[in-house]
Amino acid sequence: MAISRNLVRYLLQATVFGVAAGLAIALLWPQHEPPTSTGPAGLAAPAPPRASPPTANSFAPAVERAAPSVVNIYSTKVITRSYNPLIDDPLFQRFFGRAPVPRQRLESSLGSGVLLDGDGFIVTNHHVIADADEVEVALRDGRSARASIVGSDPTTDLALLRIELADLPAIIQGDDGQVRIGDLVLAIGNPFGVGQTVTLGVVGAVGREAPGISAVNDFIQTDAAINPGNSGGALINADGELIGINTAIYSRSGGSEGIGFAVPVSLVRQITAQLREHGEVPRGWLGLELQELTPQLAASLNLEQHTGALVAGVYRDSPAAQAGVRPGDLLLGLDAHAFARARDAAAVLAGLSRDQDVRLRLLRHGRQVETRATAIRQPDYARR
Repeated sequence: MAISRNLVRYLLQATVFGVAAGLAIALLWPQHEPPTSTGPAGLAAPAPPRASPPTANSFAPAVERAAPSVVNIYSTKVITRSYNPLIDDPLFQRFFGRAPVPRQRLESSLGSGVLLDGDGFIVTNHHVIADADEVEVALRDGRSARASIVGSDPTTDLALLRIELADLPAIIQGDDGQVRIGDLVLAIGNPFGVGQTVTLGVVGAVGREAPGISAVNDFIQTDAAINPGNSGGALINADGELIGINTAIYSRSGGSEGIGFAVPVSLVRQITAQLREHGEVPRGWLGLELQELTPQLAASLNLEQHTGALVAGVYRDSPAAQAGVRPGDLLLGLDAHAFARARDAAAVLAGLSRDQDVRLRLLRHGRQVETRATAIRQPDYARR
């Protein structure tokens, strides 16, 4: 009996130990998903695919909202070659066997534009349609029409066209005051005439100036690819709203190098409203040509002061000339405005109205001089 009791005790202990060991192995051993079904030859069927991760944002809705309002612009002008008495002489051509050289030829250029409203008004760049004899506009839906030039402003490089078509898709205008550095933007235009194209970038800077391009010193800078043919096209935000008109690029090769400039839509509204009403911007003009004063230039002119705008030239018989302003003067201020740089002065001068009387503060040969001038309409010979 003692042996039987010992045997039973031993078997119970072994059973308890075995169960505990089995639980430990089950908990510690790596787990594997059992196949839910079998395929051919008894192989386990593949597990169902997991849910795909979220995809990146698409800007297709923004493009679909804005792209129908962006148009292609084709302008042509007749170039007349001056008469050459030697080459154009019939006897010369007959003697040397030369064919007559055409004195006129057509020169074409391309660009982009944006439909501002359903009445057919289109904003583009001045340089796209400058001196054009004929302007043709092509819409995204395949329609095209001859455009009339309502007005143009070389100072801001903006122009207003109009076409006569029905059911025109006007773009939705945004607020450039809300634009921040780092915002995603898209440029829509017709680069190199390949057709409407969309490029993506970010806002690199706001309030930027582009010397030699325009008097605008409030450009939106972007790295969205802008190439020849994009001029006058739309710069839109991620909601498909117009925030600027693409105007120029900074480039050494002629192609996009990641620095483009767009005129803010607030200025576009202001300029196009005046073009629509007057056919031009009734801007005042004094006849001054200004230059940035660098330390080296100040030293060469023996100027102790390094702030202000250097008067590089004065148009003959202009208001500035009649007021006694001379080349070499340093323009320190105008009315309540003080100028630290030439760009500050250019911005104020660009905002003058016709018949506006202003007080100029100058530095000449070390002493300050004050004079008055009345702004006039800019004559055609002084327009760029």
